[in-house]
Amino acid sequence: MSSFEVLPLKPAILKGVLAAGYVRPFPIQAQAIGPLLEGKNLIGQAKAGSGKTLAFGIPLVQAVDASLSRVQALVLAPTRELAVQITLELQKIGSYTAVRVVTIYGGQSMNVQLEALRKGAHIVVGTPGRTIDHIKRGTLRLDSVKFVVIDEADVMLDMGFIEDVDYILDKTPSARQTALFSATMPRSIVQLSQRYVPDPIRVMVDENEPSAETLEQFYARIERDKKLQLLMDILEKENRKSAVVFCRTRHGTIRLARELERRFLSVVSLHGDLTQKQRDHSMGLFRAGKADVLVATDVASRGIDVRQVDCVINYDVPEDPTVYFHRVGRTARAGDVGRSYTFVSWEEEGDFARIAARAKAPIKPLREEDARKKPRPALSAKGTRPWRHGRRERDRGRPNRWRRYH
Repeated sequence: MSSFEVLPLKPAILKGVLAAGYVRPFPIQAQAIGPLLEGKNLIGQAKAGSGKTLAFGIPLVQAVDASLSRVQALVLAPTRELAVQITLELQKIGSYTAVRVVTIYGGQSMNVQLEALRKGAHIVVGTPGRTIDHIKRGTLRLDSVKFVVIDEADVMLDMGFIEDVDYILDKTPSARQTALFSATMPRSIVQLSQRYVPDPIRVMVDENEPSAETLEQFYARIERDKKLQLLMDILEKENRKSAVVFCRTRHGTIRLARELERRFLSVVSLHGDLTQKQRDHSMGLFRAGKADVLVATDVASRGIDVRQVDCVINYDVPEDPTVYFHRVGRTARAGDVGRSYTFVSWEEEGDFARIAARAKAPIKPLREEDARKKPRPALSAKGTRPWRHGRRERDRGRPNRWRRYH
């Protein structure tokens, strides 16, 4: 499929797609939209930034009968940010139709959502917890739903949403059309698909890893207390207009954002301790180009579509290799080019080795010394090695009650 115009779309939907600037479909869109328009169940897998939202969004809006004032389609997403992003995309597609899209998620006033639902919704995009809240209140009925999408299904399982998904889907008609999308396809996702998606069309475009043609990946071996200076060097010398810097913990994110602010950089942060209003404000500033650097925990590594990101910097190496590929997927999105940098301290060597072993595209040394054998840490005055970057490192600065229950 070379153009959206060859699809059997309603004129108003095609007008919305073209007005949003979509002309040439990406592979996941070219392969998934047709079967979904035909009413078939589907499992789609493609890397971050490949256009999965549009792949299910066009058939979703097409399936809605705007003359009927009832919820006809449901999209489940693991995070608030992703739910909001999906809603914005669906609203673009349906901008010339009467289709109404409502987002429901925790952290936003329940009254705001109740009012939106009272006015009528054709499509609901929600996080599992808040969706269940509305079902139990009786403010959301799913008995007329004919199309369900489970987005970022692998994250749904990681975040323990499987029982919530069970509960929600039990409230929808068994004859519904179901689509499941994921950036990775582990065995658990295959099992999930067998449970919820009978006789699906399988569209497996590629793995959740950027290609060498669009993303250059670098690593630097560096002592922990020298990471900040290297970060400043990269941000200043390479003149990056926008960058996402990932830390492992909320405490580390807050501390690093403050350090960068002291150096007169335009910085916003994103982590779990922020209210929804604060998170929306941070993302709004970054998307609008009013902040050059976003310092975040992995809450931002999934589903946040910010096209102008020039580079991703892993200030801390993630423990899970899959998280690495989701992080660097925030740049080089939808055919754009970008760079990623990973700072590897001695205690993170094992985590980085697992990432490098799984990477198909090369992760190159940033400097000559980075290609040499990994350094060993110096002994302390007591003759012991520094703490490993594990639970004790993450617990630093936490109150005793946090250590006790976590």
